Amino acid sequence: MKLFEIITDTKILKQISEEVKLPLSKEDEELVLDMVEYLRASQDEELSEKYNIRPGVGLAAIQLGIKKRMLAVCLVEEKKTTSYALVNPVIVSHSVRECFLNTGEGCLSVPIDVDGYVYRPYKVTIKAYDAITKKKVTIKARGYLSIILQHEMDHLDGILYYERIDKKEPFRLRQGAEVI
Repeated sequence: MKLFEIITDTKILKQISEEVKLPLSKEDEELVLDMVEYLRASQDEELSEKYNIRPGVGLAAIQLGIKKRMLAVCLVEEKKTTSYALVNPVIVSHSVRECFLNTGEGCLSVPIDVDGYVYRPYKVTIKAYDAITKKKVTIKARGYLSIILQHEMDHLDGILYYERIDKKEPFRLRQGAEVI
């Protein structure tokens, strides 16, 4: 497993990432696959303690100081692990219905928690190249996975989650939004 230094400098994080040329170079493929492995290890209590890394479920290349439209997701649930190594992801549709995490969102690049709800579409359809399957994919995500993907895609556009929190009423409940 490759260890990464996660960037917290907002000057870097606010940059818009650039499209990646396909087919992927060996370097880019290795990077995005290493990002998935890093996330997997971060969720293993023993490994995260051993290497002193914060647990995470998503990581964008810009968080490593690399201005490329690449992101990794590794969501370990009870009996299922969902992993993606996405290149040039694009949201092609989303629901009107919204959702939010009742605990608020967090970020490996934001070392202190910023309290408040981040509302996002409950369902998204994303098209991208997946370096794990080595093909173009269409992902239909709901709930928590949808939130993770949107959070990471925000990074590609230089947006940090706390910018989506209502400054005046950070815990205002929106009618019809689903709590995740």
